[in-house]
Amino acid sequence: MRTTRYRLFTQRSTPTHTGFYTAIARFRDVLAAGGALVVLSPLIALIGLYVKASLGSPVLFRQERIGKDNAPFTILKYRTMKPATSPDQPDEERVSRTGSQLRATSLDELPSLWNVLIGDMALVGPRPLLPEYLPFYSARQLRRHEVRPGITGLAQVNGRNSLGWEERFEMDVEYVQNRSLLLDTKILLRTVGVVLSRRHVNQKGFATAASFAPSTDGATNNAGSAHARGE
Repeated sequence: MRTTRYRLFTQRSTPTHTGFYTAIARFRDVLAAGGALVVLSPLIALIGLYVKASLGSPVLFRQERIGKDNAPFTILKYRTMKPATSPDQPDEERVSRTGSQLRATSLDELPSLWNVLIGDMALVGPRPLLPEYLPFYSARQLRRHEVRPGITGLAQVNGRNSLGWEERFEMDVEYVQNRSLLLDTKILLRTVGVVLSRRHVNQKGFATAASFAPSTDGATNNAGSAHARGE
């Protein structure tokens, strides 16, 4: 089901899918990610020490995600969960106080700037999800992998984890079809407000959001626990 609340952020003029857009966007990403890693290095180090002191090692969370052209890569974030005490322990019980603070401010995403710098990710694009979701996508939803995944995206500034999967994927495809430097700039600017508001960080009862799975009629469905941190 499509909604209209994000139409103002989707450019209906001719989208910029040219080599010029790709080159400029990549240059912007490298410049911004590299500059941020240097300027924020004291903060990055302090957060690392904070995670180390409160959760121990490892400081970084590493997990395989799917990127452009369905290629796998390893995403980096700060670790926010305590070790599971049992195989069935829900992730929402494992998120530490430190982790909650980092997630609420999106500071747990800072290490992902390295993914942007080396080309695994972009500043703006669909969020990278887990490999086990691949068989469940429709042909249209698979279009989200035509571009690099992003630290932020159209869905993230229009509801984030409060959205259902089908609506989130539709926004991802809308972004792929209409991406442009102007749209990227609008998303980046609105991301600041979303982060400061600390809204929609997680769905009620989940560490982030319900896991993605298809329903029996072929539509997407929210079911299970977000045990693998899909967001």
